[in-house]
Amino acid sequence: MIAWYADHFVLPLPETHRFPMAKYRQLRERVAAELPDVDLREPAAATDAELCRAHDAGYVDRASRGELSVNEIRTIGFPWSPEMIERSRRSAGATMSACRSALREGVSVNLAGGTHHAKHASGAGYCVFNDAAVATCMLQAECGIARVAIVDLDVHQGDGTADILGDADDVFTLSLHGDRNFPFRKEVSHLDVALPDGTGDQAYLAALDQALATMSRRFEPQFVIYLAGADPFEGDRLGRLKLTRAGLAARDARVFDFCRQRGLPLAITMAGGYAERIEDIVAIHFATISAARALHRPAA
Repeated sequence: MIAWYADHFVLPLPETHRFPMAKYRQLRERVAAELPDVDLREPAAATDAELCRAHDAGYVDRASRGELSVNEIRTIGFPWSPEMIERSRRSAGATMSACRSALREGVSVNLAGGTHHAKHASGAGYCVFNDAAVATCMLQAECGIARVAIVDLDVHQGDGTADILGDADDVFTLSLHGDRNFPFRKEVSHLDVALPDGTGDQAYLAALDQALATMSRRFEPQFVIYLAGADPFEGDRLGRLKLTRAGLAARDARVFDFCRQRGLPLAITMAGGYAERIEDIVAIHFATISAARALHRPAA
C-alpha cells in the first residue's frame, strides 16, 4: 500500500498555536518503523489548474501571493507564509496521488489531508484548499470516474466540501458530525447526520450504518474518498463526542467493508484530531492505516 506524506513541508506556527502539526511527522515515523511494507512517497504539489477545478481562480491566486485580507487569514487560523501555501498544495497533491494509487491497487492513504472547511472561494478552520474536492474533480476530469462519494467522518461538518460539491449530481457528500460543533453555520451536504454531544460508540455506529445504507440507496459510487477524523474520540479537546478507540476502529471497518463488498477503490485522508496527548491522535490514525492494508491489492 502506498502512503503519501508532506510533513517535511513545515508550516511555521507560533509555539502557543493549538494545531497539533507534529502529529504528521510522528505518524509517518511510526508507519515507517512499524509497517515496513507500506510504501511512503512524497507527492507533487497541486497546480493552479488542478486547484481551480474546485476553487475560485481569484482566491487561489490571492492565497498564493499572500494577498488575503486580515479577516480571511484569521478565518483560516494559520498565519500566512509561503510554506503554508506549499504545504497546502502538497496536501492536495497527496490526496490526488492517493486516488490515482487506489485506482491501481484498491486503497491508498494521505497521511494528512481532510481539509474540508475550505470552500470554493475561501479558507477556514485550518483549511486553505479542499483536498477531497480537488481530488474528486481530478478523478472526474482525468481518470474516467463519473461518480465519487466523499464519506466525511471528521467530528466537524464538511461545510467546505458541501459548498463546492453539495449540488453536484455526480458526487455524494456524506457528513456525520457533531450537531453543536464547528462550523456553527452548516452547509447542505447530500446527506448530513448531526449527532448530539456525548454520542458514544453504539449510537454512532448505528447512525453510520443507516447513513451508509441511505447513501447506497441514493447513489452508486465508483470511488470513495474517506475522511477518517480522529476527533470523534472521547479524549479529543474539541470533539464533544465520546467514541472509544474500539469504536473508531469499528467505524473504519464499516467504511472499509462498504468499499470491499462493492469493489470500490478507496482513498483515505486523516482529517482532524485534537486530543490532549498527541500520541493518542497518532495512535488513532495509525490504527486506520494498519486496517486499510487489508484492502490493498498489488498492481497488475
